[in-house]
Amino acid sequence: MNRVDRLLAIILYLQSRRYCTAEMMADHFGLSVRTIYRDLAAIAEAGVPVMAEAGLGYRLMKGYLLPPVNFSEQEAMALSTGLMLAQRMTSQSYLQLMQSALDKVKAVLPGESKSRLEHLADAMATPTSAPPMQADLSLLQQAIARRQLVQFCYQKADLSQSERLAEPAGLIYYLGRWHFIAWCRLRSAYRDFRTDRISQLKLLPDSVASRESFNARDFIRQSMPDAPLQATISFTPAAADRAKREWWQGVSGEIYQADTVQLTLNCSDWRSLASWLLSLGDNATVLAPAELIDEMRQQSQAILARYPAG
Repeated sequence: MNRVDRLLAIILYLQSRRYCTAEMMADHFGLSVRTIYRDLAAIAEAGVPVMAEAGLGYRLMKGYLLPPVNFSEQEAMALSTGLMLAQRMTSQSYLQLMQSALDKVKAVLPGESKSRLEHLADAMATPTSAPPMQADLSLLQQAIARRQLVQFCYQKADLSQSERLAEPAGLIYYLGRWHFIAWCRLRSAYRDFRTDRISQLKLLPDSVASRESFNARDFIRQSMPDAPLQATISFTPAAADRAKREWWQGVSGEIYQADTVQLTLNCSDWRSLASWLLSLGDNATVLAPAELIDEMRQQSQAILARYPAG
């Protein structure tokens, strides 16, 4: 990045934040603090009103905004790719917002760049053509950003439903779904709500105070079950690739052999691991321990009992 681009990037960085320190900017741009000070001086000399406040950091003067920025062709392509990937990870309403943003980017591109972007969009695809059914992510984002109370109906694993009032704390994507982390007033505790089980979502006008020392990522890590058990399993190469992508409790060992891959899988209990391994059919063979082999045998026999011969 040349210096002119860097100065513009620093202005945009300041514009997107209330305050930031020289150390924060140095860390973000990979520069020394001394270089940041020189760049801030150059920006101020160019007439950009950079304000400094003791104990808080730097900010742009209230009301100052840069004029509209033209996107490069590569930036527009990156946004187009992001829109495609969002088809697998967001709600329909959020997808519409991203499409609207991309349309605005395309509107300021030169004719040839716009044509190339449309050709690229036609040439890229994901296996699914529509996002999964789930709560309105954009509404949940607003609730988090504005610290507003939300009301919704939540369906539990046993299909029972209950009305919830929740104070938003975070949105986390894991295990193939978005999860809404919030303080549930019904349970008087933080809860992890799967967004595909949320319905009748409403953003209420009530403001909520932030609860100190809570981090949604740490909450998820702490709520994950421990995986103290380990199993050694032989996979076909294709099944091993699937195991490394899908087994959410982790892989701690990997040995490639002639036509198989031996993996060491972490797990919290043999039953859940055996159930998942059965979905691979004869593409996976448990080598150890004996407890998992017994569990595989018991579950297999229970399945066979449901389909008697003749």
